[in-house]
Amino acid sequence: MNKLNPSIKLHTYVGTFLSLWIFIFTYYIRPFDSGNFGNYLWWEFLSIGFSLITFLSYFIISILQDSIYQRFEKWNIVLEVLSILCFLFLNLTLAFLYYKSPFLNGIWSFNQFFYGNLKSALIFIPIIIFARNLTLKQLPKQSKEITIEQPKSINKEEKKITIKGEYKLDILKIKKEDLICVSKSQNYVEVFFLDQNNINSKLIRSSLKKIHSDFNFLTQVHRSHLINPSHFKSWKNSNTILLTQIEIPVSKSFKNNLRSI
Repeated sequence: MNKLNPSIKLHTYVGTFLSLWIFIFTYYIRPFDSGNFGNYLWWEFLSIGFSLITFLSYFIISILQDSIYQRFEKWNIVLEVLSILCFLFLNLTLAFLYYKSPFLNGIWSFNQFFYGNLKSALIFIPIIIFARNLTLKQLPKQSKEITIEQPKSINKEEKKITIKGEYKLDILKIKKEDLICVSKSQNYVEVFFLDQNNINSKLIRSSLKKIHSDFNFLTQVHRSHLINPSHFKSWKNSNTILLTQIEIPVSKSFKNNLRSI
């Protein structure tokens, strides 16, 4: 798997599906000796606990993998395998702690617990892979990159640029001259633009690097800011510039680049 759907919402659904599967499998198959085989109430508590632990473990891994994906802007088979292994290890560790808690007082050691659940894990892994692959079908068709419509004539509609992010609603169509600057905002970028002489902004799920790559008329003045040079007004001080209705910090490493423009 060389792709990843970073949507926490979709992976929450995956976690819910896996937790339900674990509950059914644990309660009805009973994959290890507990010393309480005929105690249905004990197995109910065990199955419910394992189910909740599975959901929690997968949710934690989902947040971590999203953070890694947004930082490096790529995904590959190695990261996919590591994500699944980290989930399995975290889930196994928390499940064992719950199993050995005074509430359940399980009789197996960690080694016994690990090897006793090994066969179950071999069944569980294909289900995880299947569920994660289902999330890829929900990726927007244009989620790989941001596309723009370059001006082709003097027609006003064609002179506009279109910014598209990862999701269908991540779209902004404005005139090139109305775009003031673009700023990084965690996993999004915030685009500032003029709308009938008033400042406005829109959050788009994308990265500053992609924006800069596709809109080469923008100038980087800070690791978190790109500006449209046509909106440059003046220097406020040695580390800040004034744009149209906006102040932007300037990093030392980008000063010479800005001054040359």
